[in-house]
Amino acid sequence: MARTREALLLLLDVSPSMHSVLPDVEKLCSRLIQKKLIYGKNHEVGVILFGTEETENELTKEVGGYEHVKVLQDIKVVDGHLVQSLKHLPQGTCAGDFLDAIVVGVDMLIKKYGETYKGKKHLCLITDALCPLKDPDVGTKEDQVSTIARQMVAFGLRMKNIVVRASLSGEPHMRVIIENDNLLNIFSKKSSAKTLFVDSTTSLRGALKTRDISPVTIFRGDLELSEKMKIKVWVYKKTGEEKFPTLKKYSDKAPSTDKFATHEVKVDYEYKSVEDPSKVVPPEQRIKGYRYGPQVVPISSAEWEAVKFKPEKSVKLLGFTDASNILRHYYMKDVNLFIAEPGNSRATVAVSALARAMKEMNKVAIVRCVWRQGQQSVVVGVLTPNVSEKINIPDSFYFNVLPFAEDVREFQFPSFSNFPVSWQPNEQQQEAADNLVKMLGLAPSGKGEILQPELTPNPALERFYHHLELKSEHQDAAPPPLDNSLKKITEPDPTLLAESQSAIDAFCGQFVIKENPKLKKSTRRFLREKPSGSDEPNGDGSVSDAQAVISMESKPVVTVDKIGNLTPIQDFEAMMSRRDRPDWVDKAIEDMKNKIFGLLENSDEGINYPKAVELLVALRKGCILEQEPKQFNDVLEKVCKICRKRNFSTFFDFLMSKKLSLISKSEAVDSDITDDEARSFIVKSQPKHED
Repeated sequence: MARTREALLLLLDVSPSMHSVLPDVEKLCSRLIQKKLIYGKNHEVGVILFGTEETENELTKEVGGYEHVKVLQDIKVVDGHLVQSLKHLPQGTCAGDFLDAIVVGVDMLIKKYGETYKGKKHLCLITDALCPLKDPDVGTKEDQVSTIARQMVAFGLRMKNIVVRASLSGEPHMRVIIENDNLLNIFSKKSSAKTLFVDSTTSLRGALKTRDISPVTIFRGDLELSEKMKIKVWVYKKTGEEKFPTLKKYSDKAPSTDKFATHEVKVDYEYKSVEDPSKVVPPEQRIKGYRYGPQVVPISSAEWEAVKFKPEKSVKLLGFTDASNILRHYYMKDVNLFIAEPGNSRATVAVSALARAMKEMNKVAIVRCVWRQGQQSVVVGVLTPNVSEKINIPDSFYFNVLPFAEDVREFQFPSFSNFPVSWQPNEQQQEAADNLVKMLGLAPSGKGEILQPELTPNPALERFYHHLELKSEHQDAAPPPLDNSLKKITEPDPTLLAESQSAIDAFCGQFVIKENPKLKKSTRRFLREKPSGSDEPNGDGSVSDAQAVISMESKPVVTVDKIGNLTPIQDFEAMMSRRDRPDWVDKAIEDMKNKIFGLLENSDEGINYPKAVELLVALRKGCILEQEPKQFNDVLEKVCKICRKRNFSTFFDFLMSKKLSLISKSEAVDSDITDDEARSFIVKSQPKHED
């Protein structure tokens, strides 16, 4: 129970230099309390303002000093009143001394909880640290900070400092900034404090995590390097997706006079016999059934247990590889953290030695993981060394799940060289496109990264919680518009666009831009086929010209079950597009093969050769689209074999005119044919003429 308790004290700078960002501070803090009302109703929160004209705190009454520090709310359990108070923070008129505010906050936490409180105790400081601090009566400011840090460590207090440098009013003295930053750095070194510098209101909204999740181990055991070499490790989740909260159904059927009504909706299921619908089947007489074709196969829980895969709980090393072999886009799911077992010095030394050796050799480890005993899913992942730069933080490993072969999707895109010369970009167009891509980066040269992941909130979640707050006040409240600071996440940065306008104009100037008419309905992408006998130009007539995938215009859906004689190519495309059964692609290819062989068998003096070649061209396109290169290559090889046997030299002339060849690996990844083999296939297959 103690793990769920938490005390938080907000130290907010309201001095004149913070007035420009106070609206965002109000939104950030009020959103924090709203989430605590949902996820931590027993959490306690207090608020201290500094930089105010008035002074109101216990230390001033007891010992004097600590001026312009006001306790807006004492530490107490969160409620809706605090949300409203944080939405209307007063604007201070005096310089804000954050050191005084920290002393007042530490004093409040120690007096209220002492050393017996087992929950978490946090301070959160939000300031721009631009105001000079008062000199202490005894010693230096550094000595005073060190003393406060020791007290924080003794009473288990943690602190997070958010320093806002979004907009600087005037020209503050650099000496003040350097001195204040140095004092905050001392807190980070000598206590459990962390300092974040943010340069925009968007980063400010993401700097304070409005929901803390306690770390829980998912594995405690041995990292098995070999049968005789094992290291005791603990595994924690490092990252996790923040999802929308689960919303329960609410019942308004309870009497309004019932004060203890929970308004919960409970759902019960009854299973009844098909033969006798009035008879309810009890659980012990029920068994799960699974469809297999038209039948339902019953499988009992005992049978499932007998065949269930039950691997042993373990983390085993499979081997090492170069870090360059594991690409970033292979990573799946969330990141885990491997650390040595706490308190185990031998394990700490072993993990550190292994991590530093892997870092030095630029290696990563491949491991097989079963987190729990009897867990059915086995994951294979990569351990990346995480060498710590701080003395008090031991080395560790980051773990990322790797995909199995069936998880990988390789999308092959044809090269521009496969298209006609008129379709290929010239040097100026290529340069303009390269410059356009470069300007789309979120890390412009000479500047820091924009929208850093750890400082960027989820705009959808932020808007959801805002809407939830409005609905708690007004039941029929409409979804609110997106906040201006959050629009910077979802919309292009105007400053960045203005700086890159030249690249955009250069790109537009190199290409003729035409409006693409919106089709009413387009369910699939097809290769457009030129109708047989058409007089429309078709470039050089090569197959490469027809490899572009073009959306078919919306047309009435006609169910085609076989390839007819009137429009065989259109029938083939229609069958290839059907997805109501998995075997339509194979059936379409098989029907097209029979149609081609039939034309060759019944061709009197080559009258059917042009039509057979047209069908081969369509078959080739379809097989590339569906990644079925082997089926087409087998057909073409069989066709050439028949033509060699019967000395159909005229047919080979038609094939040469269309530049029809085997499907190579560059066109379909599953093909075993190289580009050279594909180009020389027709030449080798053509029958030799006897003199």
